[in-house]
Amino acid sequence: MRLIGYSVIFFLILLLGCERHANLFKLEGEAQGTTWHITFWSENHINLALVDANIQQRLKELDKNLSNYRQDSTISVFNGTMSTAPIFVGKEIVELVNQAKIVSLKSQGCYDLTVKSLFDLWGFDEYQLTIPSDIAIRETLAHTGMQYLHLDENAMRKESTQVHVDLSSIAQGYSVGALAEVLERYDVKHYLVEIGGEMVVKGHKPDGSNWKVAIERPLPDSKTLQKLLTVKQDQAIMTSGTYRHYFDNHGVRLSHILDARTGYPVTHNTVSVTVLHPNPTLADAWSTALLCLGHQAGLKVANSNDISALFITEENNQLSEVSSASFDTMAN
Repeated sequence: MRLIGYSVIFFLILLLGCERHANLFKLEGEAQGTTWHITFWSENHINLALVDANIQQRLKELDKNLSNYRQDSTISVFNGTMSTAPIFVGKEIVELVNQAKIVSLKSQGCYDLTVKSLFDLWGFDEYQLTIPSDIAIRETLAHTGMQYLHLDENAMRKESTQVHVDLSSIAQGYSVGALAEVLERYDVKHYLVEIGGEMVVKGHKPDGSNWKVAIERPLPDSKTLQKLLTVKQDQAIMTSGTYRHYFDNHGVRLSHILDARTGYPVTHNTVSVTVLHPNPTLADAWSTALLCLGHQAGLKVANSNDISALFITEENNQLSEVSSASFDTMAN
């Protein structure tokens, strides 16, 4: 038994013809357990050091508020509180959970932020597989569900002290949007912001052409191109996959994508889902939700909610693609 090391799905950024442009700026660094990159250009004078300092400060704020890997983060303090009284978490988390509740409902409960207890039960938190008993899963499911979270303007309450929240399936998309907002404060209208492969783009490249983004081939240890997208509109591009973070249990792949309705890893053959959406927070949540559902059920949900999604499935070592009705109108 071995655990395949986690690496967030990434996009290759193609900036053809941009490198020689005098007003093209690039920033990069590490945050949230991964890397981030920002590429932008502007006709106006830009104080790059000041923009970078504001980006770094915003990343620190997001980490302090949303990270499950920091014991002192707002969400970790909420999880560790042995109380069912309302706890102040701030508007940022309340808004994230509100949006997650919508996606959870529309995904028939497959997507759920309270899946953290199940995630820990299976050993994904410590990267050590522990196959739980059916009884343990049933007991954990009794405290799993978005209906056990109640929200106020700045506070959140859990019905049971055993309810634990993991924001990772929505926080990175939100973070990408937050960094884009920093650029907007400097009147930057053309940019590409990426954290660990989760991305938002606006405007176009300096030569007037569209931004181009390449989706990674969804196979373990692969860094090759699967599909090139020409991004036609201002939007977020988010991908979730089962092929980077999983346990190999005697030849059986146990994905870190857990179905909150059953408590078990998903068993379908959908290996990645890419979602295009104007809202990066919702794009992130929907990519996880549709991956949880798999391409058969997920395609119906995507079409009924007008979600632009690309599903990639693997069968007999062969990859195939299927997309929702609105996907091809957003990118090609």
